[in-house]
Parts: sequence; structure tokens; C-alpha cells
Amino acid sequence: MKRIFSLILFILILACSNNATNRNPYLQEVSFRFDLNLNLPQYNPLTTTGNSVFIGNSAVGTRGVFVTNVGFNTFRAFEASCPNHVPNQCSTLNQKNTYATNATCPCEAYAYSLFTGQMTNRPQDGNRYYDLLEYRAQYSGNTVIISN
Repeated sequence: MKRIFSLILFILILACSNNATNRNPYLQEVSFRFDLNLNLPQYNPLTTTGNSVFIGNSAVGTRGVFVTNVGFNTFRAFEASCPNHVPNQCSTLNQKNTYATNATCPCEAYAYSLFTGQMTNRPQDGNRYYDLLEYRAQYSGNTVIISN
């Protein structure tokens, strides 16, 4: 019995992983809080499901944030810096218009969904690629609070 217990304990120790998180090495953790008043004209598109707004304020994220209304008073906020290389002159993602559901990196043309944050054209070359970094988005009254 003691031997079986020791074997089970040994297997459990080997099964545990030290890699609890897979942190993106290109994007740093920045702390911020930004309130979006949906009554203001620049944020009014967020009152319609499917629309996104780019917040280019230097106090929000690394390169700004994309905020998307995904429906039922639920909002998602993603970092606007491409997560697959060090921030540089071309690393800020572009969105064609507020109705576009994707944002694209002008450096390599990587595309990301503004609904899920996932890379939509991931190369199949065996390299590690990251999805968009997501921030907290909380809807309260007629305000969306973006924070990290």
C-alpha cells in the first residue's frame, strides 16, 4: 500500500507544470484606467453591437486600445500593439473603419479578430504566435471602464 501511494505521489509531482502562464515577451504590463462615456460623439459607435473604436490616448495601453461592443452590454478591449514583435513605428494595428471586425498589423499583415482577439491568419511555420492582449472592460450605466 505504501508503495502504491508513493508511486501515485511521484506521478502527480511529475504531472505538475511550472509554466502556469505563457506571458507575451513583447508587451509589457501597464496599469491604467480609462472611462468611455458612450454619450460622447467619439464613443457613440459603441452603442451598436459589432462596432469598434480605437482609443489612441497615450495613457491607455502601450499603443492604445481597441474597444468592441460584442452584444448584450458586453465589451472587449484589446491592446492596439501587434503582439508578435517588439513595439516599433509600424506595430500599431490598423482598422479600416468602425464596422471592421479585424485589425491588421502593417508590418507583417497579421490580422486579429476584434471580437475574440485571436490571430486569424496564423502562419503554419512552427513558430510561436500570440493573440491580442486583452484588458478588462466593464459596462456600468452608460460608461465602459477599460483597465489593467
